[in-house]
Amino acid sequence: MDVSRSPWRSLKYRSMRWWSVANFVSNAGTWMQLTVQNLLVLQITGSAAATGLSMSVQAAPALLMSLVGGAAVDRWPRKVTAAVSQAVLGAIAFTTAVLVATGGLNLTVLMALAAVTGVVATVDGPACALLGNDLVPPEDVPSAIGVGSLVHSAGRLAGAALGGVTVAFLGTAAAYAANGLSFLFVASVIPFLRPAYGALRQAAPARRGAEAGGEDTAADMTVRQGLMFFLRRPRLVALAGVTGISAVFGRNYTLTLAVLVTGPLAGGAGSFGTVSTVLAVGGIIGAVLGARLRRPSVRLVGLLAAAGALLQVVAGFSPSFAVLLVLVLPMAVVESVSDTAGKTVLQTDPPAHLRGRVLGVWGSISTAWGLAGPPALGLLMELAGARGALVSGGLIIAGSIGAGFLLRGRRSVAAPVFLRKEELATVA
Repeated sequence: MDVSRSPWRSLKYRSMRWWSVANFVSNAGTWMQLTVQNLLVLQITGSAAATGLSMSVQAAPALLMSLVGGAAVDRWPRKVTAAVSQAVLGAIAFTTAVLVATGGLNLTVLMALAAVTGVVATVDGPACALLGNDLVPPEDVPSAIGVGSLVHSAGRLAGAALGGVTVAFLGTAAAYAANGLSFLFVASVIPFLRPAYGALRQAAPARRGAEAGGEDTAADMTVRQGLMFFLRRPRLVALAGVTGISAVFGRNYTLTLAVLVTGPLAGGAGSFGTVSTVLAVGGIIGAVLGARLRRPSVRLVGLLAAAGALLQVVAGFSPSFAVLLVLVLPMAVVESVSDTAGKTVLQTDPPAHLRGRVLGVWGSISTAWGLAGPPALGLLMELAGARGALVSGGLIIAGSIGAGFLLRGRRSVAAPVFLRKEELATVA
């Protein structure tokens, strides 16, 4: 049996190599578009508030419709779903490019396109994530997720650079057209992908229902079933709790560290740029280390999150910019490994036929804390300052995770006692 822990082991599968190339192209195209999108909104409206509104309009469907999108991923063939969603996103990008080129894009149309993009993304996100996992055996899913993180980072760098060059020489419409082509490239690759031998395949409840005379098919595919599975699965609820509290109080470093560097540490924009670079390097290192995992657990995610929180507390007391830089790298590494471990648990723990709906539940939850986190952290910084927000936020995270471990330990001790009493009663 292959017990390799190489972070690149998922790339030995031909379909995974093609999928990684497709994802790089897609991410580069997406970041080309994102590089110019905010500038485009400003050009149309002249309002910074409108820029924020367009981002909120695109994010809102994930909060409201992720459950439905996840159910669609479970109900429909995954490859077809991913290919169609990519093609639709490409059509939206081409439509925007034509409207920009002809001067027909106004705020109303822009918001409508953003909303449609958000709706399609509620299906595309889980479909593409699970499709990638189908290409490798279960023990190599962490490697696939780690490689995906590296591909995302590389695509972001390439896309941001190409976006600036494209706009300078060809105009804004060309960036949208390039993104449309990147989506079509992914859609054209998907039909040729093949699951690896031993990979966990999507269950076919509809087919089983048909074989059994059609009974229970609808009940097996409901949105409610996915939600109830998630809520009744303690490890998934614990994962949501750990990730949520970390997201709100610990991982908005672009906000907390920006204020710390430019405020108490008396640095400038250049200094924060250095911090951002170190964070990016740490994220890449963490993705490589996370890809070495085979079967991570929620316990590991919690321990890593607590370790990152304690590093954050120490960072809050940094007496100088140099000391902060020394701490930022391991903070980013720990965060990235924790993310890879958490995604692996989330995407492999549920039964195959429920994974789309579980990712749908996760999409709604993560969008909620993504929207609530920055305002809550901003309020905390107003009350306690940048240092106080880092220190108190880290203590809240570590304390909450520690309390969770203690409660879990008490339950595991109490359960055998309860069972022995049950057995005694039965014997009597």
